[in-house]
Amino acid sequence: MNAYESRPWLTSYSPRLAPTIDEVESTSVGALVKATCTRFADRPAYSNMGAVLTFREIDELSDRFAGFLLGELGLSKGDRVVLQMPNLLQYPVAVYGVLKAGLVVVGANPLYTAKEMKKVFIDSGAVAIVALQNFADKLEAVVADTSIQHVVLTDVGDLLPAPQRIVTNFVVKRVRKMVPKHDLKGTTSFREALEKGRKHASLARPEVGLDDTALLQYTGGTTGGTKAAVITHHNLLANQAQMLAPMRLRLDEGEETIIAALPLYHIFSLTVNALAFFAFGSHNVLVTNPRDTADLVKTLDKTKPSVLILVSTLAASLLDNAPFRALDFERVKLAVAGGMAVRGATAKAWREATGSDMLEGYGLTEASPVVAVNPTWDTPRVGTIGLPLPSTDIEMRDEEGNVVPLGEAGEMCVRGPQVMKGYWNQPENTAEVLDEGGWLRTGDVASMSDDGYITIVDRKKDMIVVSGFNVYPSEIEEVAMSHPKVKDAGVVGVPDDRSGETPVLFIVKADDSLTDDELTAFLKSELAGYKRPHRIIFRDDLPKSNVGKVLRRELKDLL
Repeated sequence: MNAYESRPWLTSYSPRLAPTIDEVESTSVGALVKATCTRFADRPAYSNMGAVLTFREIDELSDRFAGFLLGELGLSKGDRVVLQMPNLLQYPVAVYGVLKAGLVVVGANPLYTAKEMKKVFIDSGAVAIVALQNFADKLEAVVADTSIQHVVLTDVGDLLPAPQRIVTNFVVKRVRKMVPKHDLKGTTSFREALEKGRKHASLARPEVGLDDTALLQYTGGTTGGTKAAVITHHNLLANQAQMLAPMRLRLDEGEETIIAALPLYHIFSLTVNALAFFAFGSHNVLVTNPRDTADLVKTLDKTKPSVLILVSTLAASLLDNAPFRALDFERVKLAVAGGMAVRGATAKAWREATGSDMLEGYGLTEASPVVAVNPTWDTPRVGTIGLPLPSTDIEMRDEEGNVVPLGEAGEMCVRGPQVMKGYWNQPENTAEVLDEGGWLRTGDVASMSDDGYITIVDRKKDMIVVSGFNVYPSEIEEVAMSHPKVKDAGVVGVPDDRSGETPVLFIVKADDSLTDDELTAFLKSELAGYKRPHRIIFRDDLPKSNVGKVLRRELKDLL
């Protein structure tokens, strides 16, 4: 028996926290949603821009959307439906409707460029999409080259009550001019879809089981490139139960108000907000634009949340805001930071300002996503990602796959009910990270203390985390190299006070006329904003290995 098989983290568990979760009771996510909405019926489930939907209303609206997808569009079990919008009331309605209908959600970042959208749409084989009007011009540019047959467009205020809905949509379109012109044909509005789905709301639906696919979540994975983790209903249900287990020790069921500042298209927020805290009967306050600090502070002041779900860079931004520091934090019990590492100074300043803890954890898309979190029953151990969740096993392994002793660094490998089925249509990539025993290689190097706390040492790969989003150097390099005046390219991540990290691009010119402005404009057309290099450095050559691989560690030494 190696040291990890004894599960040393259990010695740090609260006596009230079971080492394993119970068997998943719900037969599907849709069944969980139905049971939760019946139980909490008239309590607030979601709010956005001051408007509230109860659990009963969420259930009814998602039933209607499921009816539209099956009865009006004639979609079949397993068909993929893309959701591309920020945190709006429409998002949970669409997610639950798709899953109730036995279909598969494909999450798409609204920040994607048209080219990035096209890759995801083609790879997933999606047949339908629900998108915000604000991005319809990008959709128009690529939809004809994909398998998408049905387009549902929604406006920002579609589920707000009148007259707020009318005013909001008018301001977005006519005053702020945030909806670009497009000429998409044959589209259906979200409100029209809900109305058409009304008569099909009780339509018989396909039988959905725990092993059925619920979600295709695109990620660079541990090796970069375009690939989707296949997440089942069991994966999502298990991970939400794993997350709730320690939260129950600190929070009260049916009584919490949660700030959802991470987007629901990010799997952390989807699992934690739209599943775990939703099943807990909590009121999720959806933040559409967390970068609008002034508006976010007003939302915090009005809703008086007990839990905040955010990233550490957003926490740091709030701490720099005087009105935020003047708020009453009496009801705040904790903050959960996902998507990226928490800086010790930020955690300390948060505690001083709010009187509550900021819990750092760890997850990855391939694990649905949460693997470990700092304890809710004790003082967080800053600098660590905490302890493995119940029913989660972790080992650190060397390059040969051998388990290293406690305290030594190795690649973190994870096994548990939250681990994905594999990568969508990519058996070779799946085999690289998932073995026959169900162990997932995370690509992160970490160590574990004698009492089970995990510290991330480094990334085995060179992934860069920008404001919680994964950015892969190889993707930026490939795009840069597609410019005819670029001969060679290398990318590294550097620390950044605002985003945590930011990419720096090294370029060897193929044509001396290439300028910084020219290349920057090109990259802007090819990459989402968070992927674009913060800085471009021109060089005569790049450090490489004897087989021609760019040595990124040496690139960092040039900064």
